[in-house]
Amino acid sequence: MNLLKNLLLGLSLITLAGHAAAQTMVENAWVRATVPGQASSGAFMTVTASADSKLLNVQSPVAKIVQIHQSSMKNDVMIMQEVESVALPAGKPVVFDTNSYHVMLIDLTAQVKEGDHVPLTLIVEDAQGVKTSMKVDATARALTTDDHGDMHDHSTMKMN
Repeated sequence: MNLLKNLLLGLSLITLAGHAAAQTMVENAWVRATVPGQASSGAFMTVTASADSKLLNVQSPVAKIVQIHQSSMKNDVMIMQEVESVALPAGKPVVFDTNSYHVMLIDLTAQVKEGDHVPLTLIVEDAQGVKTSMKVDATARALTTDDHGDMHDHSTMKMN
């Protein structure tokens, strides 16, 4: 009986250690700068989780509404629609860009100017249902910036 208790305790500790070691990393986070009066913008980044997870939500004080969207082609027309969450498969980078998933900042509270630092809070849920929030500092880039990561701003964040 004592051996069984020790075995169960050991397995529990291994499971907890694996859960504590799970991390989500965000690289190259940026927001497209806006012109005066522009009501919305997009946020882009690469998100990599060390364990199967999903991105549930993004928040930012620069916009009254923040949504996760996905762009796709249908009948030669680009369609953009809100999604409930984005799967983050273990160890596989998920790129948020204009051609796929991205974050929409809608009803901006002020113009986002090139060089501004835009705070984002990502809400990630792991496979066990544990939700964690992660603060990311995204840099605003010029309207003409290519969104494929050619400009490296070294904004890498990790979440445990």
